[in-house]
Amino acid sequence: MDLIVPTYLSYLLISVLLTVWVARTLHKNGRVFLLDVFRDEALADSVNHLLVVGFYLVNLGYVALHMRHYGVVDTTRIGLETLTGKVGGVLIILGLMHFFNLFVFSRIRRRARLPEAGATPAGSTSPVYP
Repeated sequence: MDLIVPTYLSYLLISVLLTVWVARTLHKNGRVFLLDVFRDEALADSVNHLLVVGFYLVNLGYVALHMRHYGVVDTTRIGLETLTGKVGGVLIILGLMHFFNLFVFSRIRRRARLPEAGATPAGSTSPVYP
């Protein structure tokens, strides 16, 4: 009996649920961070929404591209090995995307906290150059 269709369906279900869960977590917790960076609620919410859309596109695109399996899945063992390999790839991509988002957020935050170019800090006679 070919178990590829149940393996594909399980892969899709698990991958989509993981992607939605991570995206919702990032959206909820990223909002606070973006509010601190932009100090404008409308702008922070817009950027947060755009980041979540991009997150969905990249991750679900990865899931779709890696749907195909070239071997025969005729035993439960091979089905589980195929499934775990595919879900493991999705988890790695989700983790990489999460760390990439953290990197981008930290860069945005660092730039937002730098003094304006040419500004002079209190008590100093020379301008600050980032």
